[in-house]
Amino acid sequence: MSGLRARQKVERRQRLLLAAATHFRASGYEGTRIEEIAATAELSAGTVYNYYRHKGELLIAVVSMQLEEVLEEGERLVAEPPATAEAAINALVEVGLDRALGYLSKDNWRHALASATAQPETDLARRYADLEARLADQVRRLLDGLQQQGAIRDDLDTIAFGALISNNASRLFHAYVREEGRALEELKAGLRAQHAALCRRIA
Repeated sequence: MSGLRARQKVERRQRLLLAAATHFRASGYEGTRIEEIAATAELSAGTVYNYYRHKGELLIAVVSMQLEEVLEEGERLVAEPPATAEAAINALVEVGLDRALGYLSKDNWRHALASATAQPETDLARRYADLEARLADQVRRLLDGLQQQGAIRDDLDTIAFGALISNNASRLFHAYVREEGRALEELKAGLRAQHAALCRRIA
């Protein structure tokens, strides 16, 4: 594939994902049709199906796009973290939380999580699992940096604690999207309290 064709393919995919995010958020997962997404992206419905077999795969692809952006923003925090472990952990976890509903609604997230769980053998579901693993590794690398700076104990198992922090945030986020009326600040407050208790043990 030539450089121009490759760039055009990437541009079409990006246009498609942004159009999908707009329709999913505005109309809900059930209320969105592939034909509407295609029209907004200025593509044919057939072209959309060349990229994604069905609407569930397209939704997971939007989630993956969002998580890639979270990882990119998180890298800046890993490179230059706040001085204390508590502030650094809160900042990194909240990057994801603040972006969580940027593209998608709670309804969209519920469908995305159900789709990834119901079809774990698909490439996109595996990609979602890989992105979650990268988020956990990013927390681990943040802890490694804090350890080198003397902000946390030098005997701390950063792999285990990175997984613990990431898995806990993911579990509570899943609970948050199941409760339509629950506010994001309530989720953040609960996580901050847990991180404060944890940091008293590891700092």
